[in-house]
Amino acid sequence: MSLFSLLFLNSFVSVTFIVNAVSVSAQCQSDQSRLLLQLESSFSYNNDSSGKLVPVKWNQNTDCCSWDGVSCDGGGHVIGLDLNSRSISSSIDDSSSLFRLQHLQWLNLAYNEFNPAFPSAFDKLENLRYLNLSDAGFGGQIPIEISRLTRLVTLDLSTFTFPGLKLEEPNLGTLVRNLTRLKFLYLDGVNLSATGNEWCQALSPLTELQVLNMSGCYLSGPIHSSLSMLRSLSVIHLDFNNLSTSVPKFFAEFPNLTSLSLTYTNLSGRLPDEIFQIPTLQTLDLSDNHLLQGSFKKFSPNLSLQTLSLSRTNFEGQVPESLGNLGKLTRIELAECNFSGAIPKTMKKLSQLVYLDFSFNRFSGPIPSFSSSRNLTYLSLGYNQLNGGIHSTDWSSLSKLEIVDLGKNKLSGTIPPALFCIPSLQRLFLSQNQFKGNLGDLHGKASLLLEGLDLSSNKFQGQFPISVFELHGLKLLSLSSNNYSGSIPMSAFQNLRNLSYLDLSYNRFSIDVTDTNISSISFPTFTTLKLASCNLMEFPDFLKNQSSLIELDLSKNQIHGKIPNWIWKATSLEHLNLSQNLFVEFQRPLENITSNVRFLDAHGNQLQGQVPILNPYDVFYLDYSDNNFSSILPPHIGDSLRSASFLSLANNNFHGSIPRSICNSTSLDVLDLSNNSLSGPIPQCLFQMNVSLGVLNLRGNNLSGIISHTFPESCKLQTLDLNQNRLEGKVPKSLGNCKMLEVLDIGNNQINGNFPCHLKNIATLHVLVLRSNKFNGHIDCPGNNSGWPLLQIFDLASNNFSGKLHLSGLGTWEAMRPNQDKNQSKLKQLMFDLLEDDDQYYYQDAITVTIKGNELELVKILTVFTSIDISCNNFEGPIPEVIGKFNVIYALNFSHNAFT
Repeated sequence: MSLFSLLFLNSFVSVTFIVNAVSVSAQCQSDQSRLLLQLESSFSYNNDSSGKLVPVKWNQNTDCCSWDGVSCDGGGHVIGLDLNSRSISSSIDDSSSLFRLQHLQWLNLAYNEFNPAFPSAFDKLENLRYLNLSDAGFGGQIPIEISRLTRLVTLDLSTFTFPGLKLEEPNLGTLVRNLTRLKFLYLDGVNLSATGNEWCQALSPLTELQVLNMSGCYLSGPIHSSLSMLRSLSVIHLDFNNLSTSVPKFFAEFPNLTSLSLTYTNLSGRLPDEIFQIPTLQTLDLSDNHLLQGSFKKFSPNLSLQTLSLSRTNFEGQVPESLGNLGKLTRIELAECNFSGAIPKTMKKLSQLVYLDFSFNRFSGPIPSFSSSRNLTYLSLGYNQLNGGIHSTDWSSLSKLEIVDLGKNKLSGTIPPALFCIPSLQRLFLSQNQFKGNLGDLHGKASLLLEGLDLSSNKFQGQFPISVFELHGLKLLSLSSNNYSGSIPMSAFQNLRNLSYLDLSYNRFSIDVTDTNISSISFPTFTTLKLASCNLMEFPDFLKNQSSLIELDLSKNQIHGKIPNWIWKATSLEHLNLSQNLFVEFQRPLENITSNVRFLDAHGNQLQGQVPILNPYDVFYLDYSDNNFSSILPPHIGDSLRSASFLSLANNNFHGSIPRSICNSTSLDVLDLSNNSLSGPIPQCLFQMNVSLGVLNLRGNNLSGIISHTFPESCKLQTLDLNQNRLEGKVPKSLGNCKMLEVLDIGNNQINGNFPCHLKNIATLHVLVLRSNKFNGHIDCPGNNSGWPLLQIFDLASNNFSGKLHLSGLGTWEAMRPNQDKNQSKLKQLMFDLLEDDDQYYYQDAITVTIKGNELELVKILTVFTSIDISCNNFEGPIPEVIGKFNVIYALNFSHNAFT
């Protein structure tokens, strides 16, 4: 039995190798330096009841050439040593007998745990042709002695482990200058810190180089033309570098190029069309370069492409029918680009296809047939504009399919039962379409491997599909936002013991949570449970046993009474939505509760009394709006919410002043105290919160005093709503520092002075409301102003403005004019996103407009809604002709003025 076979015989062996010099066998002594390898090792078996270390003793006459990992030539000289992945955790110094193996040609020490000290005696192995030290544990500077191994054909020093390797002195040029026989060079993860001019020219002597792997090497661009001298290059992998350059056209001139990978390299410019026409190219991966532009021309039939990855680039246009010419294609990724038009019907020719991802584009039209792609395992067409049914594919023929994502399209019709019955199917996502019908009879037919099923936001109807209870492997199930009806006991889910994510919200059925037969032993352990709008009448008692729950949504039910205090004892719970129920209070006591809830939404209930601040130091989102709280605001509320990003106490009956401590909540993005009975001045520090505050809504109170004159230059306000208070004074000059302002509503106060021309350079402004104040004078602003190209709601009604309306100001209001080129898919509503990657948490801007004396509350400010109201002022002269070009205006009120 070989040495390493013995050492790895038992999987519970812990081995330590130490490399040293000793004479081992008569045959190996014929080597000039003898074979000079001794492996002193010790290991212990876990099943050894004595727990003693059992030493291994070697027979000095062992034939070392028969050892696993040792290769010899005909004369008994050791020419190859492979210690790859042997868990060696020792050191090799310059005196090691390893460096006395003068005939050694092939050395692999990769994937071990050697001491980080990099030995410098490798130049003694002058016959080496292959050296692999990748992730061997060495760290620090690569020694110059490596550069003297002039016979090297393969050099692999790649590493992604700490402390890593670097090339400073010697640098890359010094290292490879004399290694002119190199054909394979792997330096992934080595810190080269070189510019394009440096690293490209350093490689120019390697005219025989075929494989160049330098990913994550801290390289910068541009890619120098000297790289074009390496005509033998077949593989170029430079991923995870900040090249910040365009892809050079000369890459297409390499006659043997088979693989080009430049992911995450900050590429820009337009990709040369010639790259797609390289006949030898098998792999092209340019994904995750958001600035890289390009489009597809015609694909020639003689191409060798097997992998094409362009996800998260700025590629656009249509995918041509000639895609069907890529008959060798096994993987194509075009996710998160700007492709549009139909997916070519010639997809049916791609019989070798294994992986396809076209998600997050603007593809339209029907889904082509994939029936001939019998090796397909992954199919993602989600987040497009595809329509029609999905019966074009014979799903029963795709027996290897594991993941199907067709979510967020415009697909309709019924779901073929064969899709559920693919034996290898693991995840099926069909959400946000227009599918109808029901799941049909899947009894005993659906894939037993199915672990993720999302049918949410469709038009499925009928009784709750009990066939899902046969899918015992389910981990995720979402049936929300459909038309399922009937009643289902919560205890029925005991059959799905692997289920961790369940969303049944927004259907027409009722969930019975009163069943006392629910066993905590056999019941699923949920991490996410969403039962919004499920006709719940009481708080589910089975939740007491859900110790792993992270997200719980019980909103829009008829749960009444008290919010139980045991819910705060679920230590893993972070997201809790109890909004729009009939809760009247929090069950006491609330002291000494160690809740980890960071997102609490309790708006739209009947809560009263003092406002509780649970888990004060970690709460991120807190919404108590639309309740019956009637106390003063706690004096130290800001000290208790230092990590909060969102705080809404709107539409209650809080009274008293705004505590100054609110300014201690330095992480606030949104503060909404609107529609209460707060009085006194606004703390000036609120206007100075320049770290993050994006929304400040204090409308509908009794606040007095002036608007602070201390808006900082770093102001990030997006919405400022002070409407319907008792504020006075002038619009502060410093408000012009708020260059991101979209909504400014200071109507219904006692503010005076001239028109705020100092706001004219805020190009982001959508809404300006100054109505019912004491403004006066002209509204034309002198000087060069960029104007308000996005302005859509302009309300100056009921002031003392006078003079003529001038074309210079009105002419910049582009949002009031029709725009034929405007992409309707980009129409949106004004809002403030709290979390960039989560559309569940945001602030919805609202506004009140007056039309014919009637107040109309817009709970959403759509960017297509436009309104001008300058009524009840003293304007005179002609109405400018440009008003006639505002063809998309919804409301226009010029009444009660002196226009001629």
